[in-house]
Formats: sequence, C-alpha cells, structure tokens
Amino acid sequence: MALKATIYKANLSIADLDRQVYFDTSLTLARHPSETETRLMLRLAAWLCHADERLQFTRGLCADDEPEIWRLNDHEGIECWIELGLPDEKRLKKASHRSAAVWLYAYSARAATVWWQQHRDKLAQLSNLTVRYLDDEQLEKLTALAARNMNLQATVQDGVLWLSAEDQHVELHFTEWQQVNQPA
Repeated sequence: MALKATIYKANLSIADLDRQVYFDTSLTLARHPSETETRLMLRLAAWLCHADERLQFTRGLCADDEPEIWRLNDHEGIECWIELGLPDEKRLKKASHRSAAVWLYAYSARAATVWWQQHRDKLAQLSNLTVRYLDDEQLEKLTALAARNMNLQATVQDGVLWLSAEDQHVELHFTEWQQVNQPA
C-alpha cells in the first residue's frame, strides 16, 4: 500500500517591504512521504521570499519536468522557477532556458558546500540563476515552527525573512552564492 502525503495548512500574513507586496493567504502543503519536515518548511520559506498571488506549488518530487514552486504568466509561460536542494546542473540549465528567473535554495551544510564547489563555475554561466544557501542552524530554527496548522506572520526586508508564530520568532539570513539583479 502506498503511503499518503501529510497535509499541512498555513495561514499567512505577508509583508514584503523589498517588493512592496502585502497580503494575507492560506496555503495547503502536501508533505510527500519521502520529504522531511525540514524540507517542507524550506519550501514554505522559499514561497514566502517570492510571495505572489500567482505563485504556486507544483507536483514537486513527483514531477521531473516541474520545479518545486513556479509562477506562470497569462500565456502559461514560466516567469519564476524555484528549486530546492542540490539538483543536477543539467536540470538548472534546462530551467534557465524555460524560465525568466530561476532560484535555487540549497541546504545541508556538508553536501551543499561540496556540491557548490563542483558546480559553481558552470552555474555562473546561467545569467538568470540565483543560488541561495540556508545553513543548518537556521534551518533547524525554521523547522521548529512546523505544525500541521500554522499561523505565521512573515516579513521580508533587505533579503532577510522574519517569521513569527505565537511566541516563536525566527530570522533567516540566506547566503547568496550567486546573485542576479532581477525582480523575484
């Protein structure tokens, strides 16, 4: 028998001061049986960094031809492609040809550092790719906010993501391994 996804619900109040985006929304996140709660929360954090009413989660781990998160335009073209983890360089190259902007959120200190050293020169050729890294300590604090039903206030300012849930507060500083000067 196949294992079912675990459903998480998040009520969000978003204030992105960098992009002047403000709104409240509710999201339903399906955590695949092979996905950790840490990865789920990073997926949510990535969504919050690019929050937009058109931004949507895809089939994720179940689809080879889709990112974790994307924003489509009116003609079903991809405006923003967001990946998590340490994907194959060919996947990122393909994404950069299909989308106006590609974002990668890397994590897992040991593996990510080695992966970045091996791929950074080739990835530097992708002019629309931004690579962000979140260290293990911050990721652990982010994971502590995880709950099946979450009420989160999110503020983005100067590239920093602040999250509050009741009496818990987390401040996330992403390390920019590769940056592109494009709107999110």
